Amino acid sequence: MEKDILEFYKGKRVLVTGHTGFKGSWLCRILVNAGAAVTGYALEPPTEPDLFSMAGLEGRMESVIGDIRDLEKLKKTFEAAQPEIVFHLAAQPIVRDSYKDPVYTYETNVMGTVHIMECARLFPCVRSLLNVTTDKVYENREWEYGYRETDRLDGYDPYSNSKSCSELVTHSYKKSFFTDGRCAVSTCRAGNVIGGGDFANDRIVPDCVRAAVKGEAIVVRNPYSTRPYQHVLEPLFVYLLIAMAQYEDPSFAGYYNVGPDDEDCITTGQLTDLFCSAWGGGVSWINQSDGGPHEANFLKLDCSKIKKVFGWRPAFHVREAVELSALWYRTWAEGGEVTAVMDSQIRRMFSPGRNLAEKDLAEKDLAEKNLAEKDSSGKDGGNEICLRI
Repeated sequence: MEKDILEFYKGKRVLVTGHTGFKGSWLCRILVNAGAAVTGYALEPPTEPDLFSMAGLEGRMESVIGDIRDLEKLKKTFEAAQPEIVFHLAAQPIVRDSYKDPVYTYETNVMGTVHIMECARLFPCVRSLLNVTTDKVYENREWEYGYRETDRLDGYDPYSNSKSCSELVTHSYKKSFFTDGRCAVSTCRAGNVIGGGDFANDRIVPDCVRAAVKGEAIVVRNPYSTRPYQHVLEPLFVYLLIAMAQYEDPSFAGYYNVGPDDEDCITTGQLTDLFCSAWGGGVSWINQSDGGPHEANFLKLDCSKIKKVFGWRPAFHVREAVELSALWYRTWAEGGEVTAVMDSQIRRMFSPGRNLAEKDLAEKDLAEKNLAEKDSSGKDGGNEICLRI
C-alpha cells in the first residue's frame, strides 16, 4: 500500500513529550504543518535562545509546561488530549550534564519513561507509541562495526545508561501490558543529530556557531571521536514513519536504529572542517581537550533493519547536512526568517524522490522484494509498505 506520511497525520491527535527541545520543536513544526492536533508536554525551553520560541508554533498547538517526573500532571494532559499517537522525546540529553547530576538524569530518563508507558497503559486512546532513545544505549566496545538492535544494552555514562534502562522499561511494559495489540510500541535509537536551532552546550555544531558568530576560533575537545552524524530531519522522518506503520499494522512495532551510511560516519574534527567550509569567513578551529569525563571514541550504527523493513535511505550526506545547518544558523544570525528555512528543508525531506540516486532506488526495490519473503523474525511480506519518498 502507498502512504503519504504527512497526509496520514492530518487530523490525528498527537502528543509529543519534550516538545520545547531541539528535536521536539522540529517535530512539532512538521506535525502542525501536516494538520495534526498536537499537544506538547515539556519543561520550559532548555536554552537561550531557543528554537521552540522561533518555530512559529504559538497558537498552533497545545503547549503544556510540565515535568515528565510529575505523573499526575502527565495523566491530566493525556486525559485532556486523548492522543492516538505518542512520541516520547523528553529527556536529560547531555552526557556531561549526566556526570554533574546523575540522580536527575536517571529520574528524568528512566522514571519519565515509566510515566509515559503508564499513561499509555491507562488511556486506551493511545494506539501507537514511539520511545526515542539514542545510539549510546549499546555497550560500546570501540569496534569498527555498527551496533545492531540485538547487541547488548549497557551504556557507560549516566546519560547513556539511563537510556539503556529506558529501553528495558519499554520492553517490559510492551510484554506485560500491550500484547493484545491495542497499542503498538517501538523504540528508535538515533545517531548524533545536527541541524538549525540547536543551542545546547557541549554539542559540536552549536559550539561552532557560537564561536563563528563571535569571530573566535572553534574549540574542539575530541576531534578524533567518530560519530554517526545526521541531519535532524533524518530521524524525525523515521519516527513519523514507524509510528504511522505500527498504527495501521502493529506487527511493524520493534526496535530500530537510524543513522547515516558508513561513509558519513566521520570524526568531530572532520565535521568541524565541513562547518568551517560551509560558514565561510575564514573561521577555523583548534584542538583543545578540557580533560572532561569519559566519552566514547568510536560509535556507529548498523541500520540494515530499518532499510530492509521500510526501504528507507538517508536523504542527506553529512556534507549537505552541515550545509543545511549552517544555512539555518546564518539566517538566524542575520535576523532572517528561520521558519521559512525550516519549511523549505522539511519540504525537501518529505518531497517525492528525496534525492535518491539510481543506486538507492535499486536498493529500495531490492528491500521491497525481500519483504515479500518471510524474514528470520517470522513476519511475512504481506506487511509491505511503499512510501512516496
